Amino acid sequence: MGLFDRLRGGGEPRVAFFGIDGVPYSLIADNPDIFPNLTALAEDGAGGAIDSIVPPESSACWPSLTTGVNPGGTGVYGFQDRENGSYDTYVPMGQDVRATRIWDRVAEKGRDATVLNVPVTFPPQRNVQRMVSGFLSPSVEKAAYPDELREYLQHSGYRIDVNAKLGHDEDKTEFVEDAHETLDARYEAFSHYVEQDDWDLFFGVFMTTDRVNHFLFKDYEEGGPNEELFLEFYAKVDEYLGKLREQLPEDVTMVVASDHGFTSLDHEVHCNAWLEEEGWLSYESDEHTSLEDIAEESKAYSLIPGRFYINLEGREPRGSVPQEEYESVRAELKADLEALEGPDGRKVAERVATKEEVFRGEHDDIAPDLVVVPNHGFDLKAGFKGTHDVFGVGPRNGMHSFDNACLFVDDENTRIADADLLDIAPTILELLEVDVDRTETDGRSLIQR
Repeated sequence: MGLFDRLRGGGEPRVAFFGIDGVPYSLIADNPDIFPNLTALAEDGAGGAIDSIVPPESSACWPSLTTGVNPGGTGVYGFQDRENGSYDTYVPMGQDVRATRIWDRVAEKGRDATVLNVPVTFPPQRNVQRMVSGFLSPSVEKAAYPDELREYLQHSGYRIDVNAKLGHDEDKTEFVEDAHETLDARYEAFSHYVEQDDWDLFFGVFMTTDRVNHFLFKDYEEGGPNEELFLEFYAKVDEYLGKLREQLPEDVTMVVASDHGFTSLDHEVHCNAWLEEEGWLSYESDEHTSLEDIAEESKAYSLIPGRFYINLEGREPRGSVPQEEYESVRAELKADLEALEGPDGRKVAERVATKEEVFRGEHDDIAPDLVVVPNHGFDLKAGFKGTHDVFGVGPRNGMHSFDNACLFVDDENTRIADADLLDIAPTILELLEVDVDRTETDGRSLIQR
């Protein structure tokens, strides 16, 4: 449907969603001078802090945000998942998301959706107007559909992601320069297709915010040497969001949100090293590199971030824990995790949730048995090689948080209170006047007319 068709009476309301991956609400609320446009958006409509999901990891969060369904329904729990009956792991991609995305519901109604840079969407879908997949995609050439989109992005210098390896350098100048270049290219693509005005749903994600937070967030919170670089970057993010808002026609509602919050990182916690130290995990040899190398007598193992699995007989190939001992063994591991303290004497876990408490749906059979939501400052890792130390420090100084994600809706009838990530999809669908049965999503619309 083109602009001329709309003027002839197309009539349906439209939504433009802009994701700002990993941006905490407090960053915006505490710095209105850096974020005048988001502050104005909140004043004209609504803005506030929301909770993320468990676990608050981008690969799990974006499938949930774009479906309104928890990981038990999407079938995606993190960057690395595994099937029952196997120690093989895989990186979830778009085809692994088992729930219905917002743009699929829009397409089913015969309406158009432009989807740009959303994580966990590779390979690009062909049932929508246009799509370029987000991070973990191999290249723009393979990640964009149709040809017109691919050719435009390649010609314009579009980037799927920032070069995060530059963030490992002590001097962050080159990393920040690369982040600005990536952000600029993303904005130019968003602006170009917003201007096309041929869509009913525009859904684009700025991923670079998450990358900058990982390497500079403690500088912001504690007044480190890169604080000014951090704030200059975010002033540009807000400027671009303001320009995009100005471009939107009057029949479009703007929505801005992050998928999780952020906080300073004090200690990396190597969960499998801790399990090994405490006698829960062992390996078949000293040359272990993956989950496949765990020994038969192992009782538990971990995958990032903070997901713990019992090595269960009949579920894992070399399961050592009998079914009848599952509950008691899990309770013991839960108690050990709740008691774990960091080098500074603080508890690592803010809470330890069982899978029954946080996951539900047709794909909860591959859910972790326990998930640790860490206290701020403890970043949970889960490699199978490289370190025997439980606590360490890496190149990153910022980490994801379950709390303090953000949501802004340019509609004064929005009520953001006790909201979470699962409420975003139902809210967008109501703004679009796309009817969905309440049982199809785990969230609720925040629009109150």
